[in-house]
Amino acid sequence: MIIGNREFKHKKDALSYFKNILNSYEPKQSVNEIDFKDLVGLIENRPDKNEKIGCGIEKIQVIEVRYKTKCFELIRTDGSTEVFSYLNCINGKSKPLTKFSKTCRETISEDLRNVKLTYFKKFSSKGEVKCQETGELCKWEELNVDHRQPNTFSVIVDRFIEVYKIDINVVQYSEIIDGVYHFTDIELAENFKKYHRDKANLRLVKKGKNLGRSHQARILRQKKDLTID
Repeated sequence: MIIGNREFKHKKDALSYFKNILNSYEPKQSVNEIDFKDLVGLIENRPDKNEKIGCGIEKIQVIEVRYKTKCFELIRTDGSTEVFSYLNCINGKSKPLTKFSKTCRETISEDLRNVKLTYFKKFSSKGEVKCQETGELCKWEELNVDHRQPNTFSVIVDRFIEVYKIDINVVQYSEIIDGVYHFTDIELAENFKKYHRDKANLRLVKKGKNLGRSHQARILRQKKDLTID
């Protein structure tokens, strides 16, 4: 794929390139001239590029959004600003199921964060806790809240759609920041939070670990499973 003056053999190469740019800056730092040109080329890759660019881009900086997640922010010549995601620029418009699933995860993001906070408060020693799969001591940023198989997050979403007879093609969304949405229907969001709370068997595991338990025929709670209060 071609983005600006750069050509990438695979999409993953483009994603890696712009992720490296993002991670090379501290929050509130403006990008250099070379990275600026690359990022403008990235924005011009979007179907809504005219809306994003507006009166013109003066500079682009890296900022922190929720939970200290880094993101790009463009600053226009009139002083107006807008956050944009390199992932959204490269991946383009999400399919209905992908968008619904991402919004479901956003809906329970605070619940998952609270599970992680509670676990750290209870078991942390010098800022580290044990990975519940390997027993290895890990720091906060090294751990993910994982949905233990076979009740993975995608399975929970699929069953929720089936149980509540949801037509994902007509669901309405409200955009928070670029590519991040909330359900417009508050009842839908609350129903998913409750369904997820009832079905999820959670663990804190080191990033990249695959918790394969497909041999389990039934979904059974285990003592060390974490739950959402």
